[in-house]
Amino acid sequence: TRSSSCLPWPGAASAGLVVNTTDRESGTDIDALRPHAHGGNARHGGRFPSIVDAIGFTPLVEVPNVCPNPNVRLYAKLEFMNPTGSVKDRVAKYLIEDLESSGRLEPDSIIIEPTSGNTGIGLAMIARRKGYRVAVVVPDNVTMERRQLLALFGAEVIDSPGHLGSNGAVAMAKHLVEKDERFVMPYQYGNPANPRAHEETTAEEIIADCPEVDAFVAGLGTGGTLMGVGRRLRQHNPEVKIYGAEPLPGERVQGLRSLDEGFIPEIFDPAVIDGKMLVSNSDAIAALRELTEREGIFAGVSCGAVMVAAKQLASQMERGTIVALLADGGWKYLSEDVWTRDLDADEEEVDSLNLW
Repeated sequence: TRSSSCLPWPGAASAGLVVNTTDRESGTDIDALRPHAHGGNARHGGRFPSIVDAIGFTPLVEVPNVCPNPNVRLYAKLEFMNPTGSVKDRVAKYLIEDLESSGRLEPDSIIIEPTSGNTGIGLAMIARRKGYRVAVVVPDNVTMERRQLLALFGAEVIDSPGHLGSNGAVAMAKHLVEKDERFVMPYQYGNPANPRAHEETTAEEIIADCPEVDAFVAGLGTGGTLMGVGRRLRQHNPEVKIYGAEPLPGERVQGLRSLDEGFIPEIFDPAVIDGKMLVSNSDAIAALRELTEREGIFAGVSCGAVMVAAKQLASQMERGTIVALLADGGWKYLSEDVWTRDLDADEEEVDSLNLW
């Protein structure tokens, strides 16, 4: 039996809490004394019955070295800590559970979904574990890493014209559903399960970890994150501000979309957000590099766009607290060489990259 004392987290001593390791042998629930217990949700980390049950519970990390205003606290919610590396694991879980509860899945059904990659990867992982077939429609110019992950998890990959972006993938998926009755599309762009995933999980985690949040910033893709988190945070604090980061028209950053290009997701309600901030590929990549260099956070390109928007907002605030959601990790974009290429010399090429 050991008798040494340990501090379960930094600052525990100042909080007056020291836990003796012998308490575990006597049956005391030390885990219950640790921080970040999200009510009925599990704490960060822990033991889960399956990889699907481990989705969510991501950390919230302060990033003071990139915040332009010393009177504003800027936090990043690290969604690349999800099992397949993105926030879309949350949505994929809810979409499949919605298909199951609605009775839409038959023995020969094939789940099909238009995606820039992350939702498809999450769907493929969960479907493989549950025994379902999945086909994903993706623009033919998505990064090699996303394509490889889709194949590894057993998804059937159907290419749509890359120059049409995710809008082209949506059109092709709808066409395939009309042609083949085996295809069942959860359709993240119009399915209330998408924002509900964020309302019931992402937002609750933010409230538990940062109840003083004054503003929330996320990328504008399907709209699910902004809608779900925005509605729940407004219930928590009617004064909270919600902002979306959006690419410039014509630029391709995987996971985000410009509403000016003709397709507005059915789940998107402009009344939920207070504004949107337009971000170029070059600015997104510059912010992404800064995040890696100054904070040690290796995030995806859309996260760079979110950080540009969050920093702009921080500069405009007198004081307060901002939570910026970082949707995925940088390792899915290594083949695009966005961390080392010369942004000034390759400006035209950078602007043409399919990154959002």
